[in-house]
Amino acid sequence: MSFDPAGFGSSGALMSDGSIREDAVMTLKDHFGLLASYNQWMNAKVYEAAGLLSATDLARDRGAFFGSLLKTLNHLLVADTIWLKRFAEHPACSISLREVIDLPQPTGLDQMVFDDLDRLAERRVWLDQKIIGWIAGLSGDDLELILTYRNSKGMTFHKRYSSLVLHFFNHQTHHRGQASTLLSQAGKEVGVTDLLALIPDENHV
Repeated sequence: MSFDPAGFGSSGALMSDGSIREDAVMTLKDHFGLLASYNQWMNAKVYEAAGLLSATDLARDRGAFFGSLLKTLNHLLVADTIWLKRFAEHPACSISLREVIDLPQPTGLDQMVFDDLDRLAERRVWLDQKIIGWIAGLSGDDLELILTYRNSKGMTFHKRYSSLVLHFFNHQTHHRGQASTLLSQAGKEVGVTDLLALIPDENHV
């Protein structure tokens, strides 16, 4: 089931006895589809607000973990790229993440991939579309895989794919919260940021 903000899971969910049809219950993949759309929606809002700032304001150190808004947005791009390259090791992702595999490997979590917001935004839009396609191509069984990967310190881990995907989206939300705070400090607001805004009303009466 693909995510449709206008009508996701909103039709034919109830049976005559009032129970929920089995195929109408949101699966783990459905939830990840929701988070992928939320990621795309929120990034668009953040970058729109960031585009109202001067280059000086974007680069100003405002005391965040990565200092400036520009560095924070770069970190999100770097972290997403690192994780997507790891996720691409899954046999089911060889096609959906093929172009991400070809990206240069980030050199550090604080790497400035782009010091120009327009180029950063272009890559962000492209990557967010890849994320949506990647999630759409996964099956429930794919999410049960145990992924083996090495972190930046060379330590090896073996973790469930679905749990790592959840971490991936949670990490995005964490740093976008920092970005929205930095924008607020600069006098720019991104508006509604709650995931709730993309969850449809389930009124079956």
